[in-house]
Amino acid sequence: MVGIASGNLVGVVLAGGAGRRMGQDKALVEVAHRPMLDWVADALAAVTARVVVSGEPRPRWADRLPFIEDTGAARRGPLAGLATVTEEVGPDALLVVVGVDQPWVRPATLRAIVDGFTDLPVVPVPDGVRQTTCAAYPSNLALVATRELNAGGSIQSMLDRTAFDPFTEADLESCGEDGRSWFSVNTPEDLTTGLDRYGAPSPE
Repeated sequence: MVGIASGNLVGVVLAGGAGRRMGQDKALVEVAHRPMLDWVADALAAVTARVVVSGEPRPRWADRLPFIEDTGAARRGPLAGLATVTEEVGPDALLVVVGVDQPWVRPATLRAIVDGFTDLPVVPVPDGVRQTTCAAYPSNLALVATRELNAGGSIQSMLDRTAFDPFTEADLESCGEDGRSWFSVNTPEDLTTGLDRYGAPSPE
């Protein structure tokens, strides 16, 4: 990890979605008797010095962790959260972001992503698919992210125009990643599939 002090590692739980397909607030959906928010926050806390939640505050959980609200009319998916947090934390941080609906995220994978950071975003690309909500972004992307958001873009479209370091299949194999870290629970059926495939999430 080059150019970022360990104290400037910020874990970001992206929790801006409304959870319509799940039928309830995804942050509070229980997996193995714990809310998904707790599983994700604990995985990030094992790797970063600070953990925040980004999204639209909901009274039932906004007091659990420090919260950064997505600003203005820009509440449009994960890029809104990334753009807001990059502006809040200043130019010298590394944001390790994970979606709140990814309760099987592994601290070992997050550590490997952080260790691979030089000066560009680090994004896993299993099977050629960029996993943008289990990745690391330097906060000096604030202006780029805000411009992309205001243009109606997404993290994917931002990466189309921004250099990044891919976390390759070989990198994933070396840290023991099998895809669980970015398995997303968007529906009750996804939750059943995840439990059948991976069992209960683990803190390591």
